[in-house]
Amino acid sequence: TERDHTNRLVEDLADPGKVVIVQTAPAVRAAIGEEFGLPAGTLVTGKMVAALRELGFDYVFDTDFAADLTIMEEGAEMLERLTKYLDGDRSMRLPILTSCCPAWVNFFEHQFPDLLDIPSTARSPQQMFGSIAKTWWAQKMGIPREKLVVVSIMPCLAKKYECDREEFHTDGNPDVDYSVSTRELARLIKRANISFTLLPDMEFDLPLGASTGAGVIFGTTGGVMEAALRTVYELYTGKTLGSVNFQAVRGMDGVRRATVDLDGFELKVGIAHGLGNARHLLEDIRHGRNEYHAIEIMACPGGCIGGGGQPLHHGNSDVLYARANALYKEDAGKSVRKSHENPYIKSLYEEFLGRPLSEKAEHLLHTRYFNRSSI
Repeated sequence: TERDHTNRLVEDLADPGKVVIVQTAPAVRAAIGEEFGLPAGTLVTGKMVAALRELGFDYVFDTDFAADLTIMEEGAEMLERLTKYLDGDRSMRLPILTSCCPAWVNFFEHQFPDLLDIPSTARSPQQMFGSIAKTWWAQKMGIPREKLVVVSIMPCLAKKYECDREEFHTDGNPDVDYSVSTRELARLIKRANISFTLLPDMEFDLPLGASTGAGVIFGTTGGVMEAALRTVYELYTGKTLGSVNFQAVRGMDGVRRATVDLDGFELKVGIAHGLGNARHLLEDIRHGRNEYHAIEIMACPGGCIGGGGQPLHHGNSDVLYARANALYKEDAGKSVRKSHENPYIKSLYEEFLGRPLSEKAEHLLHTRYFNRSSI
């Protein structure tokens, strides 16, 4: 069921005692234009930023910043697990599974509680964003935590449940206060009589609005894996990638396989979207039939671009292809396309976190999973 948070948002935006900031997921910019009569796949990043400013947000940031951060943590974890496993440490379980899709996390906690040590412990970009916004950024800005409201615009309805998870609260205060879907945002823009298509293109605020091409492709199936490979390849081999495009992981097949040559080591990766496909892969792992080192799983067809909070696409694959292509287009147009080269991510580590998987990073950016099979 869809819980609507628009009224709460309107109240918060009108409250002079609160600082209300927003993060936008990558898939939103590739789809929200459809709500205003634009063709599927029209990239409206700048207009979306302008609309959010018009609505009264104090700062407009990008979840893509936190997607880059997720790659730093998940990539480091993947390398650590892989190298220890290859050195003969059998306490290291493989494959490592991506963990940024909350519908997928919910699914494996209920259905595969025996495999809870396999998913990456890295939080999703939404939750990493909230955690950093309410610590590092709030401290820099001198904003007390209780005055700061962090809102996320998401293509996803499971993100609403994710915000509410107890482990993402500090002393009862949530890292992300609530999540608003793409459709809810479109309704708000219409309610405010904002002429979306006539808006100028505006830029995200810094530092939490700075991202790379790797961050933006998180919104489509295969994108998280491709973003991870761009970073893992360079960190593992010490070499620079010739081309950052990993065509083998792109596409819309329900399950895809690819082998990536890491300077002589053959890294086997899998990508699945749709929970039926995910179940097959997990059953294989459960029964000791696993051919992968790493697997990306997204619950929705096409990944986040086909999310339950997006403009309705009624299963039309042309719409999903168009949205995916919009994200690949934004990636291709970025001057920096690898997460580890985001200068603002570098300074976040230098100033605050230290390094990926540091004690502070483990505390703020990682999580644990729960056996919910009896619930």
